[in-house]
Amino acid sequence: MLALSSQLFWLFLLAIPVACVAWTVTHEEVFREPRAFCIKHSIKGTSIAERKFFYLFTCEYCFSHYVTLVFLFLTNFKMLLPDWRGYVIAGFSVIWIANLYMSLFGLLRQEIKKDKTEISELEKELLQQTNKK
Repeated sequence: MLALSSQLFWLFLLAIPVACVAWTVTHEEVFREPRAFCIKHSIKGTSIAERKFFYLFTCEYCFSHYVTLVFLFLTNFKMLLPDWRGYVIAGFSVIWIANLYMSLFGLLRQEIKKDKTEISELEKELLQQTNKK
């Protein structure tokens, strides 16, 4: 087992790629078409299993659980306990930190978008004032 400080380091580090993958798949333009397909099937699916399966690819929180499982498998990361319980603790911990990262990233993007909109409006006002003179 790693020392607790090393485990915490791994926790915060491992949450970065989990958040990156989960955010990219569920929000970014590069996955727009597959996401639209999944949204359609999550709403209009004929069975509850189909609707829930496709919903997993549209929700960053839900999808981060599966991304975390892959990363735990790849890294063999465990927290506090050396057996299967260490995987469970690590899994929920990584998910929580990754979703914290995604929430902060979402707020940051929202603030940037707001700033760009305000700047654009100020530029339009300035251009209108200049044209009036």
